[in-house]
Amino acid sequence: MTARPDSPEIADAAGSWRSAYVHIPFCSRRCPYCDFAVVTPVETELPHRDYVQAVITEIGMSPPWEPLDAVSVGGGTPSVVDPALLGDVLAALDARFGLVPGAEIGLEANPEDWQPRRAEALREAGFRRVSFGAQSFDPIVLDALGRNHEPADIDQAVATARACGFESVNLDLIFGTPGESVASWSATLDRALSLEPDHLSTYALTVERGTELSRSVLDGSPAPDPDDQADKYELAQEAIGRAGLVQYEVSNHARPGHHVRYNLGTWAGGEYVGVGLGAHGHRSGVRTRNIRRLDRYMEAVGRGELPHAGVEPVADPAREAVFLGLRRMAGVQVTPVVAAFLESPEGERFVEAGVVDVNGSRLRITRPLLADAVMREFVG
Repeated sequence: MTARPDSPEIADAAGSWRSAYVHIPFCSRRCPYCDFAVVTPVETELPHRDYVQAVITEIGMSPPWEPLDAVSVGGGTPSVVDPALLGDVLAALDARFGLVPGAEIGLEANPEDWQPRRAEALREAGFRRVSFGAQSFDPIVLDALGRNHEPADIDQAVATARACGFESVNLDLIFGTPGESVASWSATLDRALSLEPDHLSTYALTVERGTELSRSVLDGSPAPDPDDQADKYELAQEAIGRAGLVQYEVSNHARPGHHVRYNLGTWAGGEYVGVGLGAHGHRSGVRTRNIRRLDRYMEAVGRGELPHAGVEPVADPAREAVFLGLRRMAGVQVTPVVAAFLESPEGERFVEAGVVDVNGSRLRITRPLLADAVMREFVG
């Protein structure tokens, strides 16, 4: 019998998984809320092939490692790149590190880019999981988010992924866009769940510094309402749970066997190599972050240098593992670090309020909406 995604057994095993994140920065346009390292055709004429070759070179410069349990190719929009080039990246990872049998190999895609031939080629290249940036099924909300697709494109993308043999399909949804009604969000959830995704992620719209959205808010446009977002979060948990998906992290739900290994490994404090523009990594007690400017990234790799913008040791691995692990519904083991928190005034207050629960040797957050508050107190 397949274990539930929120099982302690899976959560604890995830800390030993080894993963890779590959960043593909290309997008047809920049969404107003996005603060990721992305480039559009207006901003660069660099051929995709040249960038992919730089990524492969970076992989080759990375120290050898253990075989990978999971590979996540994100962006940006990886699905706009020639599938053969992405296959070359997977081959380079396999040659340098190895891939365990049945490794999770996934990529992000936009519904409007997901055509049958491209999907077939990506599946043949080795991808098993696809995550679609659906965001909403309301055309007005999609327009406000700067998206290029229509709701029908999402339906078609999911059907095509199934037909091409992808083993796991995820939908990303965003809630709390100013002007989005509760009825609109409820309809988006119903439409998404009717497609029977294997995995569903729901995120509150956030205003990140330096984005078009942040400038708009500073100029007087309405900002997302935290109370509205809290109501919509609770609505989502109820609807998704009724559909049979299990919440295993604050923002993520999955059917048994469809949890995301890459994400679970990260939340368990596991190690991962990050390659590509702006990618972050965590290996041997050290965190790395790559250069975010495309020209400087290409120049560094061209000089035969790892394109790191920063390298920092993890100051307190045990404490960080708890901080990350609290996002999971399985919670964390009660280690000395956790026990000390529970004995503090802040920890006692959360226990008394029923926000956290100690059951045997595990601590878990009972109200996911307050996870950030608990984690802030834990770190503070």
